[in-house]
Amino acid sequence: MREKLDWTGRRLEVEVGPVAHGGHCVARYEGRVIFVRHALPGEWVLAEVTEDRGGGFCRADAMEVRRAAPGRVTPPCPLADMARGTERCGGCDWQHADGTTQRELKSAVVTEQLQRIAGLDIPVEVRELPGGLLRWRSRVRLAVNGSGRPGLRVHRSHRVIPLADCPITVAGALDDVTSHQWPQQSELEVTRDAAGEVHVTAHGREPARRQRGREKPVSRSVRGDGIAREEAAGRSWHLGAHGFWQVHPAAADAFAATVARMARAPSGGHAWDLYGGVGLFAAVLAEQVGPAGSVLMAESSRRAVDDASANLRDLPQVEFRAGKVERIITGQGLARPDVVVLDPPRKGAGRAVAEAVSAYRPTRIVHVACDPAALARDLGLFIEHGYRVAEIEAFDAFPMTHHVECIAALERIDEGPL
Repeated sequence: MREKLDWTGRRLEVEVGPVAHGGHCVARYEGRVIFVRHALPGEWVLAEVTEDRGGGFCRADAMEVRRAAPGRVTPPCPLADMARGTERCGGCDWQHADGTTQRELKSAVVTEQLQRIAGLDIPVEVRELPGGLLRWRSRVRLAVNGSGRPGLRVHRSHRVIPLADCPITVAGALDDVTSHQWPQQSELEVTRDAAGEVHVTAHGREPARRQRGREKPVSRSVRGDGIAREEAAGRSWHLGAHGFWQVHPAAADAFAATVARMARAPSGGHAWDLYGGVGLFAAVLAEQVGPAGSVLMAESSRRAVDDASANLRDLPQVEFRAGKVERIITGQGLARPDVVVLDPPRKGAGRAVAEAVSAYRPTRIVHVACDPAALARDLGLFIEHGYRVAEIEAFDAFPMTHHVECIAALERIDEGPL
């Protein structure tokens, strides 16, 4: 039997190739693929293998740069510094690249995923949002280590790196959070809303001896009133402090404006907002269809639906339904929508939802996605059912990370009779 390869801990000098989806670049060594973090295309680096399961690839971190790429910079956060070796914070992927380079890398990833998965040759340019690379993250989840100190985990590891501050988190969010001791192995959700209020909720487990041998998850709010106040699309929003809302302060307005431009729901028409969250896009669609039209908002989270209903009480043309989207849209008695907007979770909408939406033959579909691979899969499904991609916008809504937000507009090719 052939002995299983395991290069874990081995250091390899490699030439770094193209960027890949997931915050790393591709290199090759002795016929194997190496996914290298903290490197840039075109560099020569000394990389240490951090994970090897014996297949055709392994994972590594750049330890030394022998030949740097033009876009390389010194990371602004000490927890991302190369001197830390493999014990770097896993929260950011591209702190070693300047802003232009980061957006070029993300553009390359989106373009490649669309071509490889969906067969679409559409060059995509990732646009910058206002505010720069730092102090944009308004919501963050921290882990607490065995000493009661909060921090972030090493990439693909449970190890927690304690921190005093996080430079991509909005100013003031972590004040009086990282300086405190917290229950060991708990997690903290921290949100700083548009009004400047910080909300902190601690999640842990009740000791087993108090639960007849079984631990019980417990959560408690330790700061703030639990209601976030946000502003977007010309409206004020009140929602659960850690409920669904865009992390970047400029994102909600930018996405709402883009969806409005792409959707173009007709006055008096009918629209769907699927995976509607707290109703941001439902509000946009409701304004377009007007009082004579109607909007169906579907969302699986009951709390989000309650928040949406309260925030949009002045828009009676919006109908709210809580439940799985695929069940709601395959039910009886639904009117044919002119436009469908969907903002599914990271895994995408999937075949069942794409087929159900396509069966109603809406004139336009607007797809919002935070994962380019999932977007490409979904677009491919809609193309199978008679749609073409009219345009794609992409936004750098998560600077310093590999994440990118895309919004795609699709149109029916055949507008014949139903």
